[in-house]
Amino acid sequence: MEIKNAEFICSNTEWEKCPKPDKPEYAFIGRSNVGKSSLINSITNHKSLAKTSGKPGKTQLINHFLINHDFFFADLPGYGYAKVSKKDREKFKDFSMKYLQLRPNLMCLFLLIDSRHSPQKIDLDFMEYCSTKEIPFVVCFTKTDKLKPKELEKNIRIYEETLLKNWEETPMHFITSSIEKTGTKELLSFIDQTNQLF
Repeated sequence: MEIKNAEFICSNTEWEKCPKPDKPEYAFIGRSNVGKSSLINSITNHKSLAKTSGKPGKTQLINHFLINHDFFFADLPGYGYAKVSKKDREKFKDFSMKYLQLRPNLMCLFLLIDSRHSPQKIDLDFMEYCSTKEIPFVVCFTKTDKLKPKELEKNIRIYEETLLKNWEETPMHFITSSIEKTGTKELLSFIDQTNQLF
């Protein structure tokens, strides 16, 4: 698949006000500053389609983008640390969870994990939440360009071993780098195949 058109549609905090659910949709979520907006920009080949920031907590709304006039991307607020009040963090969490549970056209959630770090409880808990609520998701390991191949392989193996303590099998995962565009073709191929199930 080739991305020929990508445009911003709307931002809001209420899942009911999201675009009409008449097309397949893919959402991006992860800890604050994990690289959600950067990955969206990399996949769509747009430098500033989704707003990026070095400061955690830049995305504070559900941002929708129409891709190829055929499907949606949704950039969700990051969970965990962000330079906003605890009250606002809870608000982001509340509307994100409602969106994930109630959005009828959500085909898959891309759960972004920073490949440089050891397994974080907040990420593991979120995976467990998705599994319990039957929210389909895959893992995208981000910022892989910052690691040597053997370090990356080791970190992913640790993640898999950690998950297999409680899971029968590990979720599908992709290796990504927004800088080097690693994983872009694989993600687009996955989306292309999944679109056919809509």
